[in-house]
Amino acid sequence: MIPTTPVAVKDGIANPAPLGLCAFGMTTVLLNLHNAGFFEINSMILVMGIFYGGLAQVIAGIIEAKKNNTFGLTAFTSYGFFWLSLVGLMVMPKLGWATKPSEGAMCAYLAMWGIFTLFLFFGTLKLNRALQIVFATLVVLFFLLAAEHGTGNEAIGKFAGYEGIICGASAIYAGMANVLNEVYGKTVLPLG
Repeated sequence: MIPTTPVAVKDGIANPAPLGLCAFGMTTVLLNLHNAGFFEINSMILVMGIFYGGLAQVIAGIIEAKKNNTFGLTAFTSYGFFWLSLVGLMVMPKLGWATKPSEGAMCAYLAMWGIFTLFLFFGTLKLNRALQIVFATLVVLFFLLAAEHGTGNEAIGKFAGYEGIICGASAIYAGMANVLNEVYGKTVLPLG
């Protein structure tokens, strides 16, 4: 006789959220250290934007799709491609492949990302406080950067840099909380 007791089956796929959150967070902190005036745009930021902020988040998003997580898929792949597109906007004009975007074009680009992020923020209201903080601060960051490009006021950009450091640090916290809570099998760092 075959037993009829249900058996729980685990999907066997690791949680990709820590990878995506840390990739987003670390790259965001580094770019916003530049925005706050600590150092110039350099290859370190561009390389992080391509490989960690860009490709690692796209990979995390693809794994989220495998886990049937539409929010994770949408967020991680979108922000991964945001980083790749941002690096493209910086590098392509230097290579002579396109003209440098105008301040108005950058304002529109950043405002669109702000609107997109605002919609995702509403999705976090069904998730945890840590993600709510990440997305809320990211909405503010995108609109501050759009305002800087729209007005030409560099002081807004510098303020955005400090706010962006907070945003990135909150994403790193959320990513590491996921890792440590899973490793220890209990709440080491609360997510709220």
